[in-house]
Amino acid sequence: MKKALITGLTGQDGSYLAEHLLSLGYEVHGLVRRVALEDPQRRFNRIAHLLDRLTLHPASLESYPSIFHVVSRHEFDECYHLAAQSFVAESFADGFSTMNTNINGTHYLLAALRELQPQCRFYFAGSSEMFGKVKETPQKETTPFHPRSPYGISKVAGFDLTRNYREAYGMYCVSGILFNHESPRRGFEFVTRKISSAVARIKHGQQSELCLGNLEAQRDWGHAKDYVRAMHLLLQQEEPEDFVVATGESHSVREFCELAFAEVGLDYRDYVVKDEKFYRPAEVESLLGDSKKAHAALGWQPQYTFPQLVRDMVHNDLAEHLRRASDYGDIGNVIPRGNPEVQPSLDHKLPFAA
Repeated sequence: MKKALITGLTGQDGSYLAEHLLSLGYEVHGLVRRVALEDPQRRFNRIAHLLDRLTLHPASLESYPSIFHVVSRHEFDECYHLAAQSFVAESFADGFSTMNTNINGTHYLLAALRELQPQCRFYFAGSSEMFGKVKETPQKETTPFHPRSPYGISKVAGFDLTRNYREAYGMYCVSGILFNHESPRRGFEFVTRKISSAVARIKHGQQSELCLGNLEAQRDWGHAKDYVRAMHLLLQQEEPEDFVVATGESHSVREFCELAFAEVGLDYRDYVVKDEKFYRPAEVESLLGDSKKAHAALGWQPQYTFPQLVRDMVHNDLAEHLRRASDYGDIGNVIPRGNPEVQPSLDHKLPFAA
């Protein structure tokens, strides 16, 4: 049985990846921040249905000793490094923390693996934000990077660190340059989930308008379930290589709004308001990925279409709002939970390793 370590296990990608690896017969371990113990009902909601099948290790990306401690006590076949400060707007507000977490955390993990388990295959979660001010369209593995945010800069640094450990030390280290991927488990701070959640609240009479920034920004949006399959495939190749993972289709924020509101029979123009405070200091206008290499070498293809993605998010948020209304009686005063797909109790003991 293969053993995998996932950082960012409690996030959107980590939860879907854990499901996928478990379905393949893996033993799955995950790093979680100790702060999660203070509010497990909320912070573990995406993996609540998996807890009896996972092994959790308290650790922090800002602490090399905590990472070293975990890697020194358990032998892993694969390591998926997904944890990061991943919200672009927050990276502008606090670039120092973004750099510290994203760059040092990647370096600490790579250094610990090199010291203790150089045979462990390592996956780094790259991002289309590394392309930023794009040099060509569509973007592929050879397209130069020009990041336009502290987050994008930190991801370029992580990409370079990963490549350096591959080239300098002969380790199996690869990066997946993943374009935007969403799901019902997306955080509420991201624009897609902001839209789908607002549609549900507006439909239920709990919200009257939705304030957004640049409606013309173009993104290559896929479903996170498809993208975690690609992550696994990247670590199964004979030789380590980096891959772009994308749908190859570009859609605007306006298109996302139009489809999302149409799912509940509404016209987005009656509710969406542009607000310049949501514009980035340095805007990335358009991102579009070329995944021909992944199609040919990995045999990977996305299974969800853009309309299916939007529909999945909207209908899950509609169902979640109905559940909250039933549970609490006042839908408007309940804090949204992170995963409307599953909400079992977390009253049982959490599976922390010794």
